[in-house]
Amino acid sequence: MKIIDLLRGGAATISFEVFPPKLESNYDSVRYATEEIAKLHPAFMSVTYGAGGGTSQYTLDIAKNIKERYNVPSVAHLTCVSSTKETVGARIREIRAAGIENVMALRGDIPAGLENADRARWDYKHAVELVRELRAFDNEFCIGAACYPEIHPESINQKEDIRYLKEKVDAGCDFLTTQMFFDNNLFYNFLYKIREAGITVPVIPGIMPITNGNQVERAIKLSGSLMPQRFKALVDRFGTNPAAMKQAGIAYATDQIIDLYANGIHHVHVYSMNKPDVAAAIVANLSDILGTT
Repeated sequence: MKIIDLLRGGAATISFEVFPPKLESNYDSVRYATEEIAKLHPAFMSVTYGAGGGTSQYTLDIAKNIKERYNVPSVAHLTCVSSTKETVGARIREIRAAGIENVMALRGDIPAGLENADRARWDYKHAVELVRELRAFDNEFCIGAACYPEIHPESINQKEDIRYLKEKVDAGCDFLTTQMFFDNNLFYNFLYKIREAGITVPVIPGIMPITNGNQVERAIKLSGSLMPQRFKALVDRFGTNPAAMKQAGIAYATDQIIDLYANGIHHVHVYSMNKPDVAAAIVANLSDILGTT
């Protein structure tokens, strides 16, 4: 099933992101974690793509397993940064051969050691180029892309960021998923601005439950997220108590999701970090809202 068809519904849904193993030795444990999350019957699951494509086969294996064994629609991430046309073309053909019809088209992080490389020589510099290639390869692909409620770290300002975002949408994106955020007002303001700019595709807010204090620094580094005072107080109070921090982090994420639903947002994507217990706790907290009781 195409994600865009799911997003046209008006009922509250939840979806989860999982990631493939970095090493073959971890494959079984990661597959088990993704299967446990699939058993929660989310609207769909997305599977991330290893830097440089090193775990691309694992991405497809997990996405295909989720789809075929658990009947959960899956989205395969695909990145293009520093890759060649030939490599990306091969990955696209593999995705299609695996029967995956939903693709998340991303530029991806610059690989370590290539931060100062001459990007003018690269076949792909921006995600919009990958979107165009996917759309040209098979117009039946359902294509998603990323967006940043608080501005992409490399953009000069939000106005420029939204202009580039519209280019991606005009190139063929069917839906957008946001980077994590911890203040819902940032998302609401962002949604208003992009609608004013003529971006009308569905936008799925991305929520990350912070369940241990060590995640905070990494979350800020990855997304540049603003940490509201309410969230900082939570980390300050419970960050050194693992059990309490986990419970508080799940409660905070649940509160964000409920607020989104209450304000007319029907679909929420959760960055699960391959933690079935966290995913299950959030689903349990939302059981009557989602109709899963």
